[in-house]
Amino acid sequence: MFSQVDYVIIGVSDMARSVKFYHDTLGLLLKYETKEWTEFATDKTTLALHSGPKTARGEPGSGEIAAGKCSIGFVVPDIEESFRELQAKGVHFVMHPQQREGEGIKLAEFVDPDGLIISLSQAVERTEKAKIPAVSAS
Repeated sequence: MFSQVDYVIIGVSDMARSVKFYHDTLGLLLKYETKEWTEFATDKTTLALHSGPKTARGEPGSGEIAAGKCSIGFVVPDIEESFRELQAKGVHFVMHPQQREGEGIKLAEFVDPDGLIISLSQAVERTEKAKIPAVSAS
Protein backbone atom coordinates (compact mmCIF):
# COMPACT_ATOMS: atom_id res chain seq x y z
CA MET A 1 0.00 0.00 0.00
CA PHE A 2 2.67 2.54 1.03
CA SER A 3 6.07 2.36 -0.61
CA GLN A 4 7.82 5.61 0.21
CA VAL A 5 7.60 8.61 2.52
CA ASP A 6 6.87 11.61 0.29
CA TYR A 7 7.51 14.39 2.78
CA VAL A 8 8.25 15.14 6.42
CA ILE A 9 7.00 18.38 8.00
CA ILE A 10 8.82 20.03 10.89
CA GLY A 11 7.09 22.78 12.87
CA VAL A 12 9.44 25.70 13.51
CA SER A 13 9.14 28.81 15.67
CA ASP A 14 11.41 31.05 13.54
CA MET A 15 11.42 30.29 9.80
CA ALA A 16 14.43 32.45 8.90
CA ARG A 17 16.57 30.93 11.66
CA SER A 18 15.51 27.39 10.69
CA VAL A 19 16.08 27.93 6.94
CA LYS A 20 19.56 29.21 7.75
CA PHE A 21 20.24 26.10 9.86
CA TYR A 22 18.91 23.50 7.40
CA HIS A 23 20.24 25.22 4.26
CA ASP A 24 23.42 27.02 5.31
CA THR A 25 24.58 24.78 8.16
CA LEU A 26 23.38 21.34 7.01
CA GLY A 27 23.67 22.10 3.28
CA LEU A 28 20.21 20.91 2.20
CA LEU A 29 19.05 21.98 -1.26
CA LEU A 30 16.33 24.65 -1.03
CA LYS A 31 13.34 23.94 -3.31
CA TYR A 32 10.78 26.53 -2.21
CA GLU A 33 10.58 29.20 0.48
CA THR A 34 7.96 31.52 1.98
CA LYS A 35 7.72 32.91 5.51
CA GLU A 36 5.19 30.19 6.41
CA TRP A 37 6.41 27.15 4.38
CA THR A 38 9.81 26.01 3.10
CA GLU A 39 10.82 22.84 1.27
CA PHE A 40 14.20 21.14 0.90
CA ALA A 41 15.07 18.36 -1.54
CA THR A 42 16.44 15.25 0.16
CA ASP A 43 16.54 12.65 -2.62
CA LYS A 44 13.04 11.15 -2.94
CA THR A 45 11.61 12.75 0.20
CA THR A 46 10.80 16.42 0.73
CA LEU A 47 11.71 17.93 4.08
CA ALA A 48 9.30 20.80 4.80
CA LEU A 49 9.36 23.47 7.49
CA HIS A 50 6.05 24.93 8.66
CA SER A 51 5.97 28.11 10.72
CA GLY A 52 3.97 27.86 13.93
CA PRO A 53 3.88 28.71 17.63
CA LYS A 54 6.36 27.22 20.04
CA THR A 55 4.80 24.45 22.11
CA ALA A 56 5.82 22.63 25.26
CA ARG A 57 8.17 19.71 24.66
CA GLY A 58 10.48 17.41 26.49
CA GLU A 59 14.07 18.24 27.26
CA PRO A 60 16.04 18.64 23.98
CA GLY A 61 18.67 15.99 23.58
CA SER A 62 17.18 13.61 26.12
CA GLY A 63 17.42 10.84 23.51
CA GLU A 64 13.74 10.07 23.90
CA ILE A 65 10.97 10.93 21.47
CA ALA A 66 7.68 11.78 23.14
CA ALA A 67 4.37 10.53 21.74
CA GLY A 68 3.20 12.84 18.96
CA LYS A 69 6.73 14.09 18.26
CA CYS A 70 9.23 12.96 15.66
CA SER A 71 12.90 12.84 14.89
CA ILE A 72 14.64 12.75 11.53
CA GLY A 73 17.82 11.03 10.46
CA PHE A 74 20.29 11.33 7.62
CA VAL A 75 22.60 8.61 6.32
CA VAL A 76 26.17 9.83 5.80
CA PRO A 77 29.17 8.06 4.25
CA ASP A 78 31.62 9.13 7.01
CA ILE A 79 30.03 10.02 10.35
CA GLU A 80 33.27 11.20 11.96
CA GLU A 81 33.88 13.66 9.10
CA SER A 82 30.26 14.90 9.19
CA PHE A 83 30.49 15.26 12.98
CA ARG A 84 33.66 17.38 12.73
CA GLU A 85 32.24 19.57 9.94
CA LEU A 86 28.98 20.26 11.77
CA GLN A 87 30.72 20.86 15.12
CA ALA A 88 32.94 23.42 13.38
CA LYS A 89 29.76 25.18 12.23
CA GLY A 90 28.52 25.38 15.82
CA VAL A 91 26.02 22.51 15.74
CA HIS A 92 25.20 21.25 19.26
CA PHE A 93 25.60 17.46 19.47
CA VAL A 94 23.80 15.63 22.26
CA MET A 95 25.37 12.29 21.30
CA HIS A 96 28.82 12.02 19.76
CA PRO A 97 29.34 9.27 17.13
CA GLN A 98 29.15 5.85 18.71
CA GLN A 99 28.83 2.29 17.52
CA ARG A 100 25.41 0.80 18.30
CA GLU A 101 25.79 -2.76 19.58
CA GLY A 102 24.19 -5.28 17.26
CA GLU A 103 22.64 -2.65 14.98
CA GLY A 104 25.32 -2.33 12.30
CA ILE A 105 25.47 1.46 12.53
CA LYS A 106 27.39 4.30 14.10
CA LEU A 107 25.02 6.99 15.33
CA ALA A 108 25.30 10.65 16.39
CA GLU A 109 22.55 13.07 17.39
CA PHE A 110 22.25 16.85 17.40
CA VAL A 111 19.44 19.37 17.80
CA ASP A 112 18.00 21.96 15.44
CA PRO A 113 17.20 25.53 16.59
CA ASP A 114 13.85 24.40 18.07
CA GLY A 115 15.32 21.35 19.84
CA LEU A 116 14.27 18.68 17.30
CA ILE A 117 16.60 15.69 17.51
CA ILE A 118 18.34 14.92 14.22
CA SER A 119 20.47 11.82 13.83
CA LEU A 120 23.35 10.93 11.55
CA SER A 121 24.07 7.29 10.85
CA GLN A 122 26.75 5.37 9.01
CA ALA A 123 26.51 1.69 8.15
CA VAL A 124 29.28 -0.38 9.76
CA GLU A 125 29.89 -4.05 10.40
CA ARG A 126 27.70 -5.45 13.17
CA THR A 127 29.57 -5.90 16.44
CA GLU A 128 27.40 -8.79 17.60
CA LYS A 129 24.30 -10.54 16.42
CA ALA A 130 21.16 -8.54 17.20
CA LYS A 131 18.89 -10.34 19.62
CA ILE A 132 15.54 -11.09 17.99
CA PRO A 133 12.80 -12.26 20.35
CA ALA A 134 11.28 -15.67 19.67
CA VAL A 135 7.83 -15.65 18.10
CA SER A 136 5.18 -17.80 19.73
CA ALA A 137 3.58 -20.45 17.46
CA SER A 138 0.14 -20.02 19.06
